[in-house]
Amino acid sequence: MKNKHDESRIAEQIVSVLPADVMLRACSPDRDKLRYAVRGEGMKLTTIVLSRRSLRKLADDPARDVKIEYLQRDLLQTAGLRAEFRYPRPHVAPSFSAARKMFALRLPLVSLA
Repeated sequence: MKNKHDESRIAEQIVSVLPADVMLRACSPDRDKLRYAVRGEGMKLTTIVLSRRSLRKLADDPARDVKIEYLQRDLLQTAGLRAEFRYPRPHVAPSFSAARKMFALRLPLVSLA
């Protein structure tokens, strides 16, 4: 089993790309997640939430370095657009019109009678 230091080390790698003038404060009352409060001039981002389970999986992943680089880029892009960054991203259900399009692509049922 991996220890908490591996999770924290990977989380620190991910958030290390934020500008030096940004203040980060770890505040994790939840055992399953690492939370950071973010304060920076001109940034919309206020919260970073990282799943400990996902960070543990990432620690053992052979493509870890590439995935961490992707998360760093995503975090930088998110900083000006959204108030919260989450890893992994929450699952978003498809909209009604997207579901209708998916249903329309199914083959029609053929009667065997």
